[in-house]
Amino acid sequence: MTKQQDRAVRTRAALVRAASAQFDRDGYDGTTLAKVCGAAGISLGALTFHYASKSELADAVMAEGRALTQTALLRRTAQPGPALRKVVDVTLELARLLEEETSVRAAVRLARERPSTGGWSDVWLPVVQHLLDQAHADGQLRGGAQPADVTTLVEYLTAGAEAVLRGRLGAGTASGNGVARLESVWRLALAGVCIPEEAGMSGEAARTGPALPAGADRDGAPRAEGIRS
Repeated sequence: MTKQQDRAVRTRAALVRAASAQFDRDGYDGTTLAKVCGAAGISLGALTFHYASKSELADAVMAEGRALTQTALLRRTAQPGPALRKVVDVTLELARLLEEETSVRAAVRLARERPSTGGWSDVWLPVVQHLLDQAHADGQLRGGAQPADVTTLVEYLTAGAEAVLRGRLGAGTASGNGVARLESVWRLALAGVCIPEEAGMSGEAARTGPALPAGADRDGAPRAEGIRS
């Protein structure tokens, strides 16, 4: 790589980094190329040399966020373990990315504000669906739990984690413990939160209790190996 090529790579990286912060905070409509240039310390001419429009720059930010997500998913799913545990691990990894990677948060917001460009969930949702199909085939989902229902749970948990984090960032109170909080929610979801009789359950549901995954004790407490952070 020549010095000129290396300088171009560094300039594009700086622009994407600055644009990620702007899009994450102000959204697509609230971000201007002038703001990005000011944050990056790069002239407007240099910016438009690399990215001809705000739309093109937003596409680059989304590509960065999606690439980081794909890399993290590959790392998580390559680890050994039951498919259901991998679903939990993937969900926690998504929460970590939202907390730590500005380009990922920006990609989520941009996808919401520019729906024609594709959603962030397009990256990870097929992975979750595949793992849950595998978990169901392996008998890791007990009772009447179906992969589609657990997929919906994952979607809700991920969207909730992003909404809570964004609210805290807006209030300047982000505490960085979103992953731990989400793990606690998963423990409740995996174990169940009610005594069948108290919830008005009867018949088979009352006899078997809440559906539990492999790795959880019958009293509702996941064993230590059931969830890894």
